[in-house]
Amino acid sequence: MIFTVKTLLYSLLLLAATASHAAPPPFADSMAQRTQACTACHGKEGRAASDGYYPRIAGKPAGYLYHQLLNFRDGRRHYGLMVQMVDPLSDAYLLEIAQYFAGLDLPYPAPQPVSVPAPVLRRGQALATQGDAARHIPACVQCHGTVLTGVAPHIPGLLGLPRDYLNAQLGAWRTGQRRAHAPDCMGDVARQLAPDDVAAVTAWLAAQPLPANPHPATALTPGFKPIACGSAP
Repeated sequence: MIFTVKTLLYSLLLLAATASHAAPPPFADSMAQRTQACTACHGKEGRAASDGYYPRIAGKPAGYLYHQLLNFRDGRRHYGLMVQMVDPLSDAYLLEIAQYFAGLDLPYPAPQPVSVPAPVLRRGQALATQGDAARHIPACVQCHGTVLTGVAPHIPGLLGLPRDYLNAQLGAWRTGQRRAHAPDCMGDVARQLAPDDVAAVTAWLAAQPLPANPHPATALTPGFKPIACGSAP
């Protein structure tokens, strides 16, 4: 028994010594490696986290991602972890990060089921595709593209996002916790929406599958009067 214990102890010490002299893992110095702090929250390759609050950033328009990084750094958006992470970074490096994630062409998951009454979904669809002219609420498709996958280089898509995230962002626009360069078009639109409108449009958006071509469009939806937006010149 004594021999067995000594042998085991010796083997463990030998393994520890071998491990301490093993070669460290290779450092590729690639954007994939340098942006691991981003993917820790936003999911593998920026595909989105499962909790519904950290959105997908893979494939978003580069201009949009860049402006959001600037907004966190410069005080127009407020989330401590993001602010601390981007605060010391230069404009050029933030643009490099934005371009990296914008260039990731990855498949989207199927939408999660949304349990709301059919009239609520119809109201959400009407707001997203037609707006409400009587209340000066533009349609989502007016800026975010005919199929709501965004418009390059500055306007994000609204599909493939969890309902919790959409609700949180519209709430932040309404209360001023999220802002953009003036004129702040999304702040103006969000303040026109009643709570029931927000619930309806986010339910409908979250329930929609991505089209066969999920990439951002290259031009705004025709037939609508342009809206002045400081972050999307």
